[in-house]
Amino acid sequence: MDEASILAHLSRSLVLFMIWVLPPLLAALVAGLGVGIIQAATQLQDQTLPLTVKLLVVVAVLVLFSPVLSAPLIEQAQQIFAEFPTLTSRY
Repeated sequence: MDEASILAHLSRSLVLFMIWVLPPLLAALVAGLGVGIIQAATQLQDQTLPLTVKLLVVVAVLVLFSPVLSAPLIEQAQQIFAEFPTLTSRY
């Protein structure tokens, strides 16, 4: 295979990675914003509270969505491993 197919696999892998990262990132953003608003309203100055809440939210999102998000990632990995001999035969 040529460089175009390698770049196609690479770009598809990067898109899948961005899709996999998006739900925990958005959840951390919403949780941080919510905790920040609550802290501003109550004048609570604890610095560990937002980090703890964001960590728990990200772990919960990863646990809940990992079966759904991992399926395309596993398919892409299987496809790359199946095509690996043809991808590297020229080199």
